Amino acid sequence: MSAHGPAPFSPSAPLKLFNSLTRQVEAFQPVHDGEARVYSCGPTVYNYPHIGNMRAYVFADILGRTLSFKGLKLTHVINITDVGHLTDDADDGEDKMEKMARAQAQSIWDIAQHYTQAYWEDVKALNIRQPARWTIATEYVPQMIAFAQKIADKHCYELDSGLYFDVSTVADYGRLARAQTEDGEGRIEAVEGKRNAADFAIWRKTPSGEKRQMEWDSPWGKGAPGWHLECSVMSGEVLGFPFDIHTGGIDHREIHHPNEIAQNQAFCCTNGLDLPANSGARVWMHNNFLVERSGKMSKSSGEFLRLQLLMDKGYHPLAYRMMCLQAHYRSELEFSWDGLAAALTRLKRMLISVAQLKERVGEGEALPGPRFTPFLERFDAAVSDDLNTPVALTVFEEVLALKKIDPAEKLAALAAMDTVLGLDLLKLDRQALRIKPKGVAIEETEVEATLEARKAARAEKDFARSDALRDELAAKGVEVMDGDPLGWEWKLG
Repeated sequence: MSAHGPAPFSPSAPLKLFNSLTRQVEAFQPVHDGEARVYSCGPTVYNYPHIGNMRAYVFADILGRTLSFKGLKLTHVINITDVGHLTDDADDGEDKMEKMARAQAQSIWDIAQHYTQAYWEDVKALNIRQPARWTIATEYVPQMIAFAQKIADKHCYELDSGLYFDVSTVADYGRLARAQTEDGEGRIEAVEGKRNAADFAIWRKTPSGEKRQMEWDSPWGKGAPGWHLECSVMSGEVLGFPFDIHTGGIDHREIHHPNEIAQNQAFCCTNGLDLPANSGARVWMHNNFLVERSGKMSKSSGEFLRLQLLMDKGYHPLAYRMMCLQAHYRSELEFSWDGLAAALTRLKRMLISVAQLKERVGEGEALPGPRFTPFLERFDAAVSDDLNTPVALTVFEEVLALKKIDPAEKLAALAAMDTVLGLDLLKLDRQALRIKPKGVAIEETEVEATLEARKAARAEKDFARSDALRDELAAKGVEVMDGDPLGWEWKLG
């Protein structure tokens, strides 16, 4: 301890991350000292993101927050795919953007703008930090053409439908997906003219007699870039090859990311993948699926599970973030409404305790005292162990439960942990968690007036009236919780 009080806590546990390319947990060694460069595959903005999509960005946010917590300068890039992603990830079918534009009789540019904004709203609602840069695919088309030109002679061939990448021209193609031993690339159907079933288009020509809303001139004819090409170009342009970490959902591990890696190898003239940096990134990280048994995770199901639907049912979006934190990112996470309600309850309990603590703290900032060092070290060890957020949450709650200690120092320790968890517990108003479900007619002022009348009835020992008022509120979707500091919540059907 210094003469001026406690010294700031400095995380020192070695950061270890699971590398999908090697299938091993490895000590993280940045390419550039003191810096971490991360690229995350962003959404294709043809529809609203569902909550399974958003798990990938909560995971990437926890990764970024952990890197910052460890004292690294973070440069995080997330792309927006507004062109070139086909309806079938196995490099077949229609362009998702063009298809939605036709279905809604709108400009493809308007479709992209609308759904990009919707995605950004979900990012904000989940308290996901803004990346250093959003890269928009259509803003990088000249660089994509230049990239393709550089690799075309050695690695590509032309068909009537476009320019295709020959996967036999790079070493260890498909190693990320374990395509040699698992059901990976083999599920791509052979297309007439392809040299190998796994070959993929890096430039798609506009079919004769057709006109797309998004198309550009290229050496291979008018058309649009392939989905895989976009991420290689944007990650390399902004972060430089090799960069540190590439993230995405586990579904990208089978086709999209192996194809990115092949392009990166061709562009950088690197050899086999025994040296992970030859892939373009030193570490490839993937979050597992969010599983929902009713089938409402698919966007083809109509009313699929998006964040707005959770809010319409009265759940604060940070309850979903909590749900994600309760499972390790590499584990499947099963979604249920009961599970979401339990996550919201856990969040409420934390927030009530933090709010009570804040009331006892005076002006000025404090640092965590020596008593908190063992807890902060355990928290550091948890997040440094391949982002073990379930353990990190329990350490947070242990600190929250400590009694008879300096509230300012305790709050400072919690604040340090929440920089990684991102639950916004020191800023969030408890009442903000009280979201009125869609379709509930009663207004908050009416609830408060009824509660005041009930309070008066209880003071007069008129318990029959008190119970009647409680039942009246329950019939309108409001649950009265005696003993809770706020007194009521919306009752969820």
